Amino acid sequence: MTLKEAVLKSLDDIGTITNHAAVHKHIIEKCYYNFKDAKTPASTISACLGDFIRNGDSRVKRKPEAAGNFSYYLTKNEQNIDTNALTTVVELVGKTASPANNYLERSLHKFLSTFLFSNNIYSKTIFHEQSLNSKDSHQKWVHPDLVGISFVRLHTKASQNFFKSTNRVDTFKLYSYELKRKIHTDYDLKESFFQAVSNSSWANYGYLVAFEISNSLLDEMERLNQAFGIGIIELKSNPFESKMLFTARHKDLDIKTIDKLCNISKDFERFIEQTEKLLTASERYVTSTERELAEFCDDYFLNESEIEAYCKEKHIPFQ
Repeated sequence: MTLKEAVLKSLDDIGTITNHAAVHKHIIEKCYYNFKDAKTPASTISACLGDFIRNGDSRVKRKPEAAGNFSYYLTKNEQNIDTNALTTVVELVGKTASPANNYLERSLHKFLSTFLFSNNIYSKTIFHEQSLNSKDSHQKWVHPDLVGISFVRLHTKASQNFFKSTNRVDTFKLYSYELKRKIHTDYDLKESFFQAVSNSSWANYGYLVAFEISNSLLDEMERLNQAFGIGIIELKSNPFESKMLFTARHKDLDIKTIDKLCNISKDFERFIEQTEKLLTASERYVTSTERELAEFCDDYFLNESEIEAYCKEKHIPFQ
Protein backbone atom coordinates (compact mmCIF):
# COMPACT_ATOMS: atom_id res chain seq x y z
CA MET A 1 0.00 0.00 0.00
CA THR A 2 1.02 3.63 -0.43
CA LEU A 3 2.16 5.83 2.46
CA LYS A 4 -1.18 7.66 2.58
CA GLU A 5 -3.05 4.35 2.58
CA ALA A 6 -0.84 3.14 5.43
CA VAL A 7 -1.55 6.32 7.42
CA LEU A 8 -5.31 6.02 6.88
CA LYS A 9 -5.27 2.34 7.79
CA SER A 10 -3.34 3.05 10.99
CA LEU A 11 -5.67 5.88 12.01
CA ASP A 12 -8.57 3.50 11.46
CA ASP A 13 -6.90 0.75 13.51
CA ILE A 14 -6.12 3.13 16.39
CA GLY A 15 -9.68 4.43 16.29
CA THR A 16 -9.19 7.56 18.41
CA ILE A 17 -7.21 10.79 18.54
CA THR A 18 -3.49 10.13 18.15
CA ASN A 19 -0.25 11.78 17.02
CA HIS A 20 2.21 11.23 14.18
CA ALA A 21 4.66 9.29 16.37
CA ALA A 22 1.98 6.75 17.33
CA VAL A 23 0.93 6.40 13.70
CA HIS A 24 4.54 5.81 12.69
CA LYS A 25 4.96 3.15 15.40
CA HIS A 26 1.75 1.41 14.34
CA ILE A 27 2.78 1.33 10.67
CA ILE A 28 6.12 -0.23 11.60
CA GLU A 29 4.52 -2.82 13.89
CA LYS A 30 1.97 -3.84 11.26
CA CYS A 31 4.47 -3.66 8.37
CA TYR A 32 2.07 -1.47 6.38
CA TYR A 33 4.83 0.48 4.63
CA ASN A 34 8.57 0.16 3.94
CA PHE A 35 10.47 3.31 4.93
CA LYS A 36 13.77 2.18 3.40
CA ASP A 37 14.21 5.44 1.41
CA ALA A 38 13.07 7.77 4.20
CA LYS A 39 15.86 9.12 6.41
CA THR A 40 13.40 10.55 8.96
CA PRO A 41 10.25 8.38 8.65
CA ALA A 42 8.44 9.95 11.63
CA SER A 43 8.80 13.38 10.01
CA THR A 44 7.52 11.91 6.75
CA ILE A 45 4.40 10.70 8.59
CA SER A 46 3.94 14.16 10.14
CA ALA A 47 4.16 15.79 6.71
CA CYS A 48 1.72 13.26 5.25
CA LEU A 49 -0.84 13.93 7.99
CA GLY A 50 -0.49 17.65 7.38
CA ASP A 51 -1.13 17.11 3.68
CA PHE A 52 -4.59 15.71 4.43
CA ILE A 53 -5.48 18.94 6.25
CA ARG A 54 -3.91 21.37 3.76
CA ASN A 55 -5.46 19.61 0.78
CA GLY A 56 -8.92 19.65 2.35
CA ASP A 57 -9.18 15.86 2.55
CA SER A 58 -12.32 15.37 4.63
CA ARG A 59 -11.28 11.89 5.76
CA VAL A 60 -8.87 13.30 8.36
CA LYS A 61 -9.29 15.94 11.08
CA ARG A 62 -6.91 17.33 13.64
CA LYS A 63 -6.92 19.23 16.93
CA PRO A 64 -4.18 21.42 18.44
CA GLU A 65 -2.30 20.30 21.53
CA ALA A 66 0.27 21.97 23.77
CA ALA A 67 3.48 23.48 22.36
CA GLY A 68 2.10 23.78 18.84
CA ASN A 69 1.62 20.04 18.35
CA PHE A 70 -1.35 18.36 16.68
CA SER A 71 -3.36 15.17 17.09
CA TYR A 72 -5.25 13.47 14.26
CA TYR A 73 -8.19 11.11 13.79
CA LEU A 74 -10.49 9.77 11.07
CA THR A 75 -13.69 11.73 10.54
CA LYS A 76 -15.71 8.51 10.36
CA ASN A 77 -14.58 7.65 13.92
CA GLU A 78 -15.61 11.03 15.34
CA GLN A 79 -18.83 9.72 16.86
CA ASN A 80 -16.87 7.22 18.93
CA ILE A 81 -14.51 9.83 20.41
CA ASP A 82 -15.15 11.69 23.67
CA THR A 83 -16.80 14.99 22.71
CA ASN A 84 -14.74 16.89 25.31
CA ALA A 85 -11.60 15.96 23.38
CA LEU A 86 -12.98 17.51 20.19
CA THR A 87 -13.94 20.97 21.40
CA THR A 88 -10.94 22.60 19.72
CA VAL A 89 -10.82 20.66 16.48
CA VAL A 90 -9.18 22.62 13.67
CA GLU A 91 -10.66 22.06 10.22
CA LEU A 92 -9.14 25.02 8.42
CA VAL A 93 -7.15 24.19 5.31
CA GLY A 94 -3.80 25.97 5.60
CA LYS A 95 -2.82 28.99 7.64
CA THR A 96 -0.91 32.20 7.11
CA ALA A 97 1.15 33.26 10.09
CA SER A 98 1.27 36.93 9.16
CA PRO A 99 -0.47 38.82 6.33
CA ALA A 100 2.50 41.17 6.20
CA ASN A 101 4.87 38.35 5.22
CA ASN A 102 7.52 40.26 7.12
CA TYR A 103 10.16 37.56 7.40
CA LEU A 104 13.93 37.51 6.97
CA GLU A 105 15.78 35.66 4.22
CA ARG A 106 18.03 34.03 6.82
CA SER A 107 14.93 32.55 8.48
CA LEU A 108 14.43 30.39 5.37
CA HIS A 109 17.71 28.52 5.83
CA LYS A 110 16.17 25.92 8.11
CA PHE A 111 13.57 25.07 5.44
CA LEU A 112 16.31 24.49 2.88
CA SER A 113 18.46 22.45 5.28
CA THR A 114 15.43 20.24 6.02
CA PHE A 115 14.74 19.67 2.33
CA LEU A 116 18.39 18.90 1.67
CA PHE A 117 18.70 16.55 4.64
CA SER A 118 15.67 14.62 3.41
CA ASN A 119 17.68 14.13 0.20
CA ASN A 120 20.80 12.95 2.06
CA ILE A 121 22.69 16.24 1.75
CA TYR A 122 24.35 17.83 4.80
CA SER A 123 24.27 21.64 4.60
CA LYS A 124 25.88 24.55 6.43
CA THR A 125 25.10 28.27 6.42
CA ILE A 126 28.06 30.49 5.49
CA PHE A 127 27.85 33.71 7.50
CA HIS A 128 29.41 36.22 5.10
CA GLU A 129 29.25 38.95 7.75
CA GLN A 130 31.88 37.01 9.73
CA SER A 131 34.31 36.76 6.81
CA LEU A 132 37.32 38.90 5.96
CA ASN A 133 36.33 42.11 4.17
CA SER A 134 32.75 41.51 5.29
CA LYS A 135 31.90 45.20 4.78
CA ASP A 136 32.67 44.88 1.07
CA SER A 137 29.29 44.71 -0.73
CA HIS A 138 30.88 42.66 -3.51
CA GLN A 139 31.35 39.74 -1.10
CA LYS A 140 27.83 38.56 -1.97
CA TRP A 141 29.23 37.54 -5.37
CA VAL A 142 31.83 35.33 -3.65
CA HIS A 143 30.02 33.70 -0.73
CA PRO A 144 27.24 31.14 -1.19
CA ASP A 145 24.43 31.30 1.39
CA LEU A 146 24.70 27.59 2.15
CA VAL A 147 27.08 24.82 1.15
CA GLY A 148 26.25 21.13 1.05
CA ILE A 149 27.81 17.70 0.72
CA SER A 150 26.51 14.25 -0.15
CA PHE A 151 28.34 10.95 -0.02
CA VAL A 152 28.17 7.86 -2.18
CA ARG A 153 26.68 5.11 -0.03
CA LEU A 154 28.32 1.74 -0.68
CA HIS A 155 27.27 -1.37 1.21
CA THR A 156 30.44 -3.48 1.39
CA LYS A 157 33.85 -2.70 2.82
CA ALA A 158 35.56 -4.03 -0.30
CA SER A 159 33.69 -1.69 -2.65
CA GLN A 160 34.22 1.27 -0.31
CA ASN A 161 37.98 0.74 -0.15
CA PHE A 162 38.21 0.12 -3.88
CA PHE A 163 36.23 3.24 -4.75
CA LYS A 164 38.27 5.45 -2.43
CA SER A 165 41.60 4.10 -3.62
CA THR A 166 40.77 4.50 -7.33
CA ASN A 167 39.06 7.90 -7.36
CA ARG A 168 38.41 9.53 -3.99
CA VAL A 169 36.81 12.65 -5.49
CA ASP A 170 33.88 10.58 -6.74
CA THR A 171 32.96 9.45 -3.23
CA PHE A 172 31.34 12.84 -2.49
CA LYS A 173 29.70 15.82 -4.19
CA LEU A 174 29.82 19.47 -3.09
CA TYR A 175 26.90 21.88 -3.54
CA SER A 176 26.46 25.66 -3.43
CA TYR A 177 23.12 27.38 -2.72
CA GLU A 178 22.08 30.98 -3.25
CA LEU A 179 18.83 31.61 -1.33
CA LYS A 180 16.31 34.40 -1.99
CA ARG A 181 12.97 35.33 -0.48
CA LYS A 182 11.30 35.97 -3.81
CA ILE A 183 11.87 36.05 -7.55
CA HIS A 184 8.95 37.97 -9.00
CA THR A 185 10.44 39.90 -11.92
CA ASP A 186 12.90 39.31 -14.73
CA TYR A 187 15.29 41.69 -12.96
CA ASP A 188 15.04 39.62 -9.73
CA LEU A 189 15.78 36.50 -11.73
CA LYS A 190 18.80 37.85 -13.61
CA GLU A 191 20.42 39.40 -10.54
CA SER A 192 19.87 36.31 -8.37
CA PHE A 193 20.80 33.82 -11.07
CA PHE A 194 24.13 35.38 -11.95
CA GLN A 195 24.93 35.82 -8.29
CA ALA A 196 24.44 32.04 -8.00
CA VAL A 197 26.66 31.53 -11.07
CA SER A 198 29.39 33.65 -9.49
CA ASN A 199 29.44 32.17 -6.00
CA SER A 200 29.04 28.51 -7.04
CA SER A 201 31.98 28.27 -9.44
CA TRP A 202 33.91 26.13 -6.95
CA ALA A 203 31.22 23.45 -6.44
CA ASN A 204 30.11 20.33 -8.30
CA TYR A 205 26.56 21.70 -8.38
CA GLY A 206 25.21 25.24 -8.02
CA TYR A 207 21.60 26.09 -7.13
CA LEU A 208 19.41 29.17 -6.91
CA VAL A 209 16.67 28.72 -4.30
CA ALA A 210 13.64 30.96 -3.74
CA PHE A 211 10.59 30.86 -1.48
CA GLU A 212 8.32 32.82 -3.82
CA ILE A 213 8.70 32.29 -7.58
CA SER A 214 6.56 33.79 -10.34
CA ASN A 215 5.29 31.14 -12.77
CA SER A 216 5.71 33.64 -15.61
CA LEU A 217 9.50 33.27 -15.29
CA LEU A 218 9.71 29.50 -15.76
CA ASP A 219 10.57 29.65 -19.47
CA GLU A 220 13.42 32.09 -18.83
CA MET A 221 14.61 29.97 -15.91
CA GLU A 222 14.76 26.95 -18.18
CA ARG A 223 16.77 28.90 -20.76
CA LEU A 224 19.26 30.11 -18.15
CA ASN A 225 19.52 26.64 -16.65
CA GLN A 226 20.37 25.12 -20.03
CA ALA A 227 22.87 27.87 -20.81
CA PHE A 228 24.73 28.02 -17.48
CA GLY A 229 23.88 24.80 -15.63
CA ILE A 230 22.62 26.40 -12.42
CA GLY A 231 19.71 24.46 -10.91
CA ILE A 232 16.60 26.07 -9.40
CA ILE A 233 14.66 24.97 -6.32
CA GLU A 234 11.26 26.31 -5.24
CA LEU A 235 11.23 26.23 -1.45
CA LYS A 236 7.99 25.53 0.44
CA SER A 237 6.97 26.23 4.03
CA ASN A 238 6.57 22.47 4.29
CA PRO A 239 10.14 21.64 3.19
CA PHE A 240 9.16 18.12 2.15
CA GLU A 241 6.97 19.66 -0.57
CA SER A 242 9.77 21.79 -2.04
CA LYS A 243 10.30 21.32 -5.78
CA MET A 244 13.41 20.83 -7.87
CA LEU A 245 12.32 22.93 -10.86
CA PHE A 246 15.57 22.52 -12.80
CA THR A 247 18.51 20.25 -12.01
CA ALA A 248 22.05 21.62 -11.85
CA ARG A 249 24.70 20.43 -14.28
CA HIS A 250 27.75 18.70 -12.82
CA LYS A 251 31.17 20.33 -13.06
CA ASP A 252 34.60 19.63 -11.61
CA LEU A 253 35.66 21.21 -8.34
CA ASP A 254 37.62 24.48 -8.53
CA ILE A 255 40.32 23.94 -5.92
CA LYS A 256 41.74 27.48 -6.20
CA THR A 257 38.38 29.05 -5.42
CA ILE A 258 37.84 26.57 -2.58
CA ASP A 259 41.19 27.68 -1.17
CA LYS A 260 40.18 31.34 -1.51
CA LEU A 261 36.91 30.74 0.33
CA CYS A 262 38.72 28.84 3.09
CA ASN A 263 41.05 31.82 3.47
CA ILE A 264 38.28 34.42 3.86
CA SER A 265 35.58 32.39 5.61
CA LYS A 266 36.10 30.38 8.80
CA ASP A 267 32.65 28.78 8.34
CA PHE A 268 33.64 27.48 4.92
CA GLU A 269 37.08 26.39 6.11
CA ARG A 270 35.56 24.36 8.96
CA PHE A 271 33.09 22.79 6.54
CA ILE A 272 35.93 21.64 4.29
CA GLU A 273 37.88 20.40 7.32
CA GLN A 274 34.90 18.36 8.54
CA THR A 275 34.45 16.90 5.07
CA GLU A 276 38.11 15.91 4.81
CA LYS A 277 38.01 14.41 8.29
CA LEU A 278 35.11 12.14 7.34
CA LEU A 279 36.62 11.11 4.02
CA THR A 280 39.89 10.07 5.65
CA ALA A 281 38.44 8.46 8.78
CA SER A 282 39.25 4.82 9.38
CA GLU A 283 36.30 2.42 9.33
CA ARG A 284 35.92 2.28 13.11
CA TYR A 285 35.55 6.07 13.33
CA VAL A 286 33.28 6.73 10.33
CA THR A 287 30.02 6.70 12.33
CA SER A 288 31.26 9.06 15.04
CA THR A 289 32.89 11.37 12.48
CA GLU A 290 29.70 11.57 10.42
CA ARG A 291 27.79 12.37 13.61
CA GLU A 292 30.26 15.18 14.26
CA LEU A 293 29.66 16.55 10.76
CA ALA A 294 25.89 16.40 11.29
CA GLU A 295 26.19 18.34 14.55
CA PHE A 296 28.35 20.98 12.84
CA CYS A 297 25.87 21.42 9.98
CA ASP A 298 22.59 23.32 10.07
CA ASP A 299 19.66 22.14 12.15
CA TYR A 300 16.48 20.89 10.47
CA PHE A 301 12.79 20.39 11.29
CA LEU A 302 11.66 17.09 12.77
CA ASN A 303 7.89 17.36 12.27
CA GLU A 304 5.07 19.51 10.93
CA SER A 305 4.06 21.02 14.26
CA GLU A 306 7.61 22.32 14.70
CA ILE A 307 7.43 23.85 11.23
CA GLU A 308 4.12 25.61 11.96
CA ALA A 309 5.39 27.00 15.25
CA TYR A 310 8.54 28.29 13.54
CA CYS A 311 6.52 29.93 10.76
CA LYS A 312 4.37 31.72 13.32
CA GLU A 313 7.42 32.91 15.24
CA LYS A 314 9.26 34.13 12.12
CA HIS A 315 6.17 35.56 10.34
CA ILE A 316 6.56 33.17 7.40
CA PRO A 317 3.45 32.23 5.37
CA PHE A 318 2.49 28.63 6.13
CA GLN A 319 0.38 26.70 3.62
